Amino acid sequence: MPITEGLVRARGVRYATASRFAAPEPYKWDGVIDAGERGPACPQPPSSLAALVGSSVEGLSFDEHCQVLSVTAPAGASGLPVMVWFHGGAYVTGSGESTKYDASLLASEGVVVVSVSYRLGVFGYLHDNLGLLDQLTALRWVRDNIAAFGGDAANVTAFGQSAGADSVYALMLTDTENLFHRAILQSAPLGTRSPERAEMTAALRASISVDATTPVDDVLAAQAAAIVEMGPRFAPSGGMPFAPVLDEIDLAAAASRVELLVGHTADDGSPYVPSREHWAAVTELIFALGARELARDWTAAGGQAATYNFRWAPADAPMGSCHCMELPFLFDPDGWAGAGMLAGQEPDAELAKTIRSTWAGFARNGMDALPARSLEFGG
Repeated sequence: MPITEGLVRARGVRYATASRFAAPEPYKWDGVIDAGERGPACPQPPSSLAALVGSSVEGLSFDEHCQVLSVTAPAGASGLPVMVWFHGGAYVTGSGESTKYDASLLASEGVVVVSVSYRLGVFGYLHDNLGLLDQLTALRWVRDNIAAFGGDAANVTAFGQSAGADSVYALMLTDTENLFHRAILQSAPLGTRSPERAEMTAALRASISVDATTPVDDVLAAQAAAIVEMGPRFAPSGGMPFAPVLDEIDLAAAASRVELLVGHTADDGSPYVPSREHWAAVTELIFALGARELARDWTAAGGQAATYNFRWAPADAPMGSCHCMELPFLFDPDGWAGAGMLAGQEPDAELAKTIRSTWAGFARNGMDALPARSLEFGG
């Protein structure tokens, strides 16, 4: 594996394999792994947020067999805390192999970072929660292999943004193997989890007629048609028709084993409504209220939780401190050059250092590393 800037990077490492619409199985390697190239992204449509953030799959190939991960770790380290990243994209777009999630600066804070790709849309959520099963399989890979990269399998933090944060929420409630010990939820759209979601998702799945032999382009066309037809039913609760459905939500067991940091950006809802006067309401209903309530309920269930609010926005930003705005502060900002949301400006370097050190500190020492249980960044 190449070592540059004091870091080891392993890219495109396959952690699972699966036939279409089948549960994943751990991938069994034979011989030396070539981990020098980025792996494929799941087949997907263009992102609805591309104008704000740019493409998250530029330079990547597409393949249904997209269960790959990348590792970035300080060279020669041992026993470091591990941070496992799950990307966003409304469960239909994105990839953990994206250059936007270059974790070099975060890993330089003394952590091992694993970025996970998983099945999306129809491929991941038409039959059961296969994408969620992919994510659990990736966490098992981390448990079994991360020591080889200098990571401590007994000190793992799962973190994600948007649908990735929603995934971490689902993982918190479904992991019965103690695969991770802390969680960071960034802009999780918890307000989309309405009581009617299971019924709506069942109807969506029933409306899509594809099988194991349907060509990929036809699968994506069927997915798009279903979203057009069924999307209005999801719109009042914020969308995400392909989010995993959880049968039961029991916080007590999860709260006892996972420390939680959950938050949002000040204008998370701005990309999803046409006028500025509605930004605050959508941000509150879909992102902020759910974050506060989850932290409250987590604590009431016997766990430990803290919240944050990210307020930084560039001058003349078209969407304020919008959805995804904290990501160039956490990952290498070069991957975000030209993103419309930055309005041609660079992320504040001092604030970026604070964000990375706070996230890494929480991964290392949990609540003891946080200066308060309610954090404000920028603004």
